[in-house]
Amino acid sequence: MDLLRLSQIELRQICYFLAITEADNNFSRAAERLQIEQPPLSQRIRSLEKTLKVELFDRRRRPLQLTAAGKVFLEEAQLALITLEQAITQAQRAHRGEIGYLSVGIASSIANTLLPEILRTFCDRFPKVELELRELTAEQQIQELRDRRLSVGFEVVSNSSKNDDNLMVLPVIQESLVAALPETHPLTSHPHLTLNALVKEPLILPSPEAFPFYKEFIHRCIQAGFEPILVPNAKATWMLTILSLVVAGVGIAILPSNVQNLQRHGIVYRAIQDLDLTRQISVLWRKDDSSVVLREFLKVVQEVSR
Repeated sequence: MDLLRLSQIELRQICYFLAITEADNNFSRAAERLQIEQPPLSQRIRSLEKTLKVELFDRRRRPLQLTAAGKVFLEEAQLALITLEQAITQAQRAHRGEIGYLSVGIASSIANTLLPEILRTFCDRFPKVELELRELTAEQQIQELRDRRLSVGFEVVSNSSKNDDNLMVLPVIQESLVAALPETHPLTSHPHLTLNALVKEPLILPSPEAFPFYKEFIHRCIQAGFEPILVPNAKATWMLTILSLVVAGVGIAILPSNVQNLQRHGIVYRAIQDLDLTRQISVLWRKDDSSVVLREFLKVVQEVSR
């Protein structure tokens, strides 16, 4: 593309040329529609022809006719201006956050609680924005945000992440822990459980390496006077897999309370009455991310989380 040569052509000249053709090549009528005098209009077209080094109108014929070059220029100029108009419209939409792309890191906690309403509200307002949902652990989300492969994430935030000057953290929801038991387990006869009821029970926990929050649960058990019995040969990360282990009778799972939104056959949920332990789910994003799409998404998150 020869930008230097193109810069010598005024967009107004091309618009005037098209206006004349729309007026059946009548300069007087075109000038009236453009609300300018005819002599300046004629001068603009002459200047355009000089720059292009072609004659656009055959002035020897009456009524005035386009030359062969003029006909080709008309067809191509119309396409160019349609493309330019689309570019302006799309740029304005992008400025308003109506189009674009957002990569969202999620885990079970947000997926089973606020995420459906967040997505419904955001997609209703911005149907042309492409959303990519990625299931990642907390540490994976943090790393992906730092590496700029993720736009925004939802997870329990560690102290190191809270102190990261490059990340913004906004709490959105708080949840407790519950026990997921096989429906045939004797403890299902109780309306709720205590920590001591779990003393002799094999427990299935999400990986403490992937979810450091569970280290605090183990510590609470020790404070209550017992070392929890963790199932050694059944390690899993994702909630549905852990529930499958419960149904199989491998043990009792300790999971965030949002799991109760999953109606899994063969599972009974019970609150742990004396466990004073909650998880704070937050939304995270990079402080230097100026994306309008991200800004609008965060507005929706704040509205829904209220």
